[in-house]
Amino acid sequence: MGIESTGCTEVQQSGSGTRANIIPENDHPIRPGDLDREALKVLYRLRDAGFSGYLVGGGVRDLYLGKQPKDFDISTNARPGQLRRLFRNSRTIGRRFRLVQVFFRGNKIIEVSTLRSQSEYGHQDTRVLPANNTFGTLEEDAFRRDLTINSLFYEIDTNTIIDYVGGVSDLNDGIVRIVGDPDVRITRDPVRILRALRHAARTGFTMDQESFRAIVTHRDKLNLCPSSRIRDEIIKDLVSGFSRSWVELCIRSRVFFTLFPFYDQPASDEDGMEELDAILTVVDRLQEHGKDGSMHLPDYMLMALLLYPWLQRELHLLQRELKGGGYRLLFNDIRQALDASICGRLNIKRSGKEAMTTLFVNMPNIHRHQEKGDWPKWLKKKSYFKDCAKFSAIIAEARGGTAVNTDLFAGPIRPDEVQCANRHGGGGRGGRGSNPSFTEKKGGIFGLRTSRSSGG
Repeated sequence: MGIESTGCTEVQQSGSGTRANIIPENDHPIRPGDLDREALKVLYRLRDAGFSGYLVGGGVRDLYLGKQPKDFDISTNARPGQLRRLFRNSRTIGRRFRLVQVFFRGNKIIEVSTLRSQSEYGHQDTRVLPANNTFGTLEEDAFRRDLTINSLFYEIDTNTIIDYVGGVSDLNDGIVRIVGDPDVRITRDPVRILRALRHAARTGFTMDQESFRAIVTHRDKLNLCPSSRIRDEIIKDLVSGFSRSWVELCIRSRVFFTLFPFYDQPASDEDGMEELDAILTVVDRLQEHGKDGSMHLPDYMLMALLLYPWLQRELHLLQRELKGGGYRLLFNDIRQALDASICGRLNIKRSGKEAMTTLFVNMPNIHRHQEKGDWPKWLKKKSYFKDCAKFSAIIAEARGGTAVNTDLFAGPIRPDEVQCANRHGGGGRGGRGSNPSFTEKKGGIFGLRTSRSSGG
């Protein structure tokens, strides 16, 4: 497993004897100045305390590709308890594997994890993946990761990239490849299917043939995963700005019809898929426009947009009459359809289901007034009007109408807005409270509001 660069060196490592390719400074584009300032602070603090620290995963991948990383995650040989003592502005989260979040001003978080073992890597049994709180070496941590392009380590002192799995070659060649035997790795954790498709969609890379074959073969194993875990992975792709590419890959691999079997209707699939493609094109444009945080689409609206072509096909939303008992009848039809198809399957919260139902049940009225360009005063006073107008505007553009006015979506996320799931909450021991409090006075951090925390 070498890399193309002639400047790399190979270093024999202990354990399995795998040789790491060390890519020197002259053969890669990453420099310490490219890293987030707070990430550098964490790395230097680890170094000064006698620990090893590395930028890992997506941060290395994105910097190598000339992109600005969303997150700067760090791995170290320091244990969680040692990290908590080293960084007082931190908390421990996670159940299956504990990691430490280090907080900085501006609600910035740097996640620091202890190097993990490859306890399940390469095993040929197909038992459920056990809890993994076992610490390991740099080599073991590389091989337990999902994709080769996410298994690289950047070391700031020597400005080198450490590569055990051929990730640099795959970055150079534009390939998404599952680390190790893809059949075994997917069987042990089927959610790796969604992660592989996500990164292929976001990077535009080609899927490794062996990895893609394993995805197609084992796609139905996604049904064995916890529903809330699958839901959270789907939401990540809907908010990514690459939802259209993601759905295309999911359809090509048939994963889409494993996730959403109610869409698998050959007689009417083509029209529904074309409409969904058009809707997600609009969604991705809006996500790109609002990536600076100036606007957003809430989770329940994104999920409703994903479901709209199917529900329109099933219930003929735009053609329904709401006079007399029509509104109550449509309301009940929508709730029953959502309960039978998606809410239980993805463990969507009741509040999320009610929010989606509100968007769908008001579509007939909103659509008719939108076509006329006339919003009656009684409708504009309704609490649901703004959200339903946004939803209908996206559908209208996807159907060939006027482009959505992005001002409709301006503004920060409101605390009262319903989400399908809590994507940002801490989990596990020590993660129940809110973020640390900050002050403008010198010193900055008052400390965590929680009274419970976990050591190593």
